Amino acid sequence: MTSATMERDSWNPPVVGGRLVTLRRHKPENLAAISRWYRDPELSRLTRYSMRPMPQEEIDRFFATRLLSAGSVAYGIHERATDRLIGLTTFSSLDADNGSVLFHITIGERDAWGRGFGTEAARLMLWLAFERMGLHRVGLSVFAFNERAVRSYRSAGFVEEGRLRGAIARDGGWWDEIQMGILREEWLAAQAADRQAERQPERGRAG
Repeated sequence: MTSATMERDSWNPPVVGGRLVTLRRHKPENLAAISRWYRDPELSRLTRYSMRPMPQEEIDRFFATRLLSAGSVAYGIHERATDRLIGLTTFSSLDADNGSVLFHITIGERDAWGRGFGTEAARLMLWLAFERMGLHRVGLSVFAFNERAVRSYRSAGFVEEGRLRGAIARDGGWWDEIQMGILREEWLAAQAADRQAERQPERGRAG
């Protein structure tokens, strides 16, 4: 293993494990599942600015440059119980001078929606951003009608910072694009609160 690889592994480890999901760096064979997800009309409705199907050459380019590239912080999301690939997550727009990055996540398998996989994957990526990469802020954007995603982001610790009003035309109406973010000190405070809660004795337990 070269020194460059060892250095990358210190802030961008090949595997990040959680209770429900495992994040793994992408392999070429992941392209087939990702191509299928990006052709899903409902996934496009929830996450993409354009409702037009993404051409395969565009998916191929995205996969090669954003997910497989050695310089990318990008992972496949695998259900821990089965190791099935169910989604992807990545950072973009890394601003090293100001310690910020944008967070993206897609749970591509519909039967994995609403089961807490995305929330845990987001928390794992925040750990990576604040503990391994030493960043100060992680931001994201989400369409206001995607209520399940908004709840998941709030559960992971993101707070609403602003809105682009009427920025998204969808379902015959105009919807806000919500800007959300979390700062390192907020994440650290939440981690400390979680540890404190775990140390509290169960109510009614004998001393």
